[in-house]
Amino acid sequence: QVRLVEFGGGLVQAGGSLRLSCAASGRSFSRHAMGWFRQAPGKEREFVSTVSWSGGSPFYSDSVKGRFIISRDNAKDMVYLQMNSLKPEDTAVYYCAAGGLSDYARDYDYWGQGTQVTVSS
Repeated sequence: QVRLVEFGGGLVQAGGSLRLSCAASGRSFSRHAMGWFRQAPGKEREFVSTVSWSGGSPFYSDSVKGRFIISRDNAKDMVYLQMNSLKPEDTAVYYCAAGGLSDYARDYDYWGQGTQVTVSS
């Protein structure tokens, strides 16, 4: 029902910034909360941020709070993650997801294929 594709990942030095984008298609996109998760090799998928269907109530994990900003533009069917002051521990594949307003992966119904973010020290 909802298809998602992420782009904007890449290689950046510690302290730098990247902006991830997620393009959505589907009839009910604007009625889903959206989230960002990340997964490093050998590690479990980790919650990053979520935002309501209206663009309100943004929420962040403690590890990224104050550095990352989530936003969405329903008119363009886009979701964004602005990442500032990047650290090597931010290195991971980043996934956007559509579902409930939650920090649990199981509450999301649709997932993109992921985009790689690598932060060098």
